[in-house]
Amino acid sequence: MELAVGRMPHGPRNQISDVLGVTVGHATVDRDDCHTGVTVVLPHGENPFTHPVTAASCVFNGYGKTQGLVQVDELGTIETPIALTNTLNVGKVHDALVSWMLDRCGKDGVPLRSVNPVVCECNDSRISDIARRPVGKDEVCAAIESASADFAEGSVGAGRGTVCYGMKGGIGSSSRLIELDGETFTLGVLVQSNYGASADFRAAVLPAGLAECDKGSIIMIVATDLPLTARQLKRVLRRCSVGMARLGSYIGHGSGEIAVGFTTAPRERRGRFDVLRSLREEDMNLPFRAVGEATEEAILKSMLLSGDDRALDGSAIPSLRTYLKSVTT
Repeated sequence: MELAVGRMPHGPRNQISDVLGVTVGHATVDRDDCHTGVTVVLPHGENPFTHPVTAASCVFNGYGKTQGLVQVDELGTIETPIALTNTLNVGKVHDALVSWMLDRCGKDGVPLRSVNPVVCECNDSRISDIARRPVGKDEVCAAIESASADFAEGSVGAGRGTVCYGMKGGIGSSSRLIELDGETFTLGVLVQSNYGASADFRAAVLPAGLAECDKGSIIMIVATDLPLTARQLKRVLRRCSVGMARLGSYIGHGSGEIAVGFTTAPRERRGRFDVLRSLREEDMNLPFRAVGEATEEAILKSMLLSGDDRALDGSAIPSLRTYLKSVTT
């Protein structure tokens, strides 16, 4: 099913990995009543501790258990892979990232006495027995090792057990190209969708009752190679809410909406100074539009690329693709 979201062109993959160097990996757990996983986003192929990227975060509604955002907003950098998982696995994934970073820095001969893993989450307890917490070091390392520019979307990794607008949610991604002064820049978004009331969904008429209120969470990861400061990145992240609103969300009380973003634009070191070119404020409308369009499309893809599923209580959770076929035939 082809999508036509917005009017800006997308990259060749239409994924966050259209930003050069960005890779994504999953580890999916599907055993017994555990249907969950972990997804990682790596900004580049270098050691992220020795080559941190300029970054920011934006919390629209703080009903979430994300770790690591305090230092991101204080220093304006991210120094580990970004991991997504379910609510009760956050601590175990954080610990696994510490272990992975210790191993990586040990191989590089870099002393590591402090590190700030970024771990985000959604509550997937409708589909998965969240209390069993099956995601640990093995799964996190497998996700990192499998990270690639070509990655699966839908009901995989951290999106395996999520529900969006009462339909099956998951992992979705999209990108947009930005033309400025003869240069082409890329902005990509990856979402873990697990929010929204079916009666509010604007992309198609869904039957009320699939999800009666806007609760759950959505995590939005934004990557770009556009030269932006951490402050400008935060401005861009605020516009992720445009994509959510276009699909009907009002960002409910019981839902955690959190965006984390980074730019891979290089810094030039001159003695004790970093020199980073940045976009002029009067041209910020382009990344604003790009992130709104890409967020909206990423959410739709997370639903369209997920199949039908079933909750732990036996109730059916249809996919958006199946539902749309049923109302058009």
